[in-house]
Amino acid sequence: MNTIPTALDHLVLATPDLAATIADFTERTGVAPAVGGVHVGLGTRNYLVALGGTGYLEIIGPDPEQAHHDGPRPFGVEGLTGPRTATWAIRTTDLDAAAVDAARARGYDPGPAHPMSRRTPDGTLLEWRLTGPAHPCGLVPFLIDWGTSAHPTASGLPTTPLLEVSATTPEPEKIHRVLTALGTELALTEGPEGMTFTLDTPRGPVTFD
Repeated sequence: MNTIPTALDHLVLATPDLAATIADFTERTGVAPAVGGVHVGLGTRNYLVALGGTGYLEIIGPDPEQAHHDGPRPFGVEGLTGPRTATWAIRTTDLDAAAVDAARARGYDPGPAHPMSRRTPDGTLLEWRLTGPAHPCGLVPFLIDWGTSAHPTASGLPTTPLLEVSATTPEPEKIHRVLTALGTELALTEGPEGMTFTLDTPRGPVTFD
């Protein structure tokens, strides 16, 4: 099996302390992530690293400038005890027909699509649509369509090539069936639920979980 999932758009590394996780990532890899932007109204912000090709890593955590945000934040970042690989996304250019409808026809409903946006540090507005996550398991990706917006990797991000992605789950076959319906795959073995990825960095291979 390919160790990098088909149509991978990005991996999500969620953290309760964005500054500390960015510092740790930089120390371990020798690469400083680039500022992504703020998710206004959601209480989060992110930093980005290209993974080679059109994939990237999103490091997301609470935005200190939205400290008084009410309600849950994406990926439950405020309740985490440390950084963790929360989930991943696969990219499509036809979210409704080629992705959502096709997955439903194969027996899995990824949920409705909804719009999101953020501004880059230079003020550029990025807009995209994504699903769910409809499945409670973070090993099942959500779907994303960037529409007419430039993909984040087009902005010259620092790069740490992705070497592999793998996961463990108590029910590998169940997750595999859902991934097949989405037209992708993930290296799965039986065990406690979790996801890891390894990057090729100036300081050698580095694994995150």
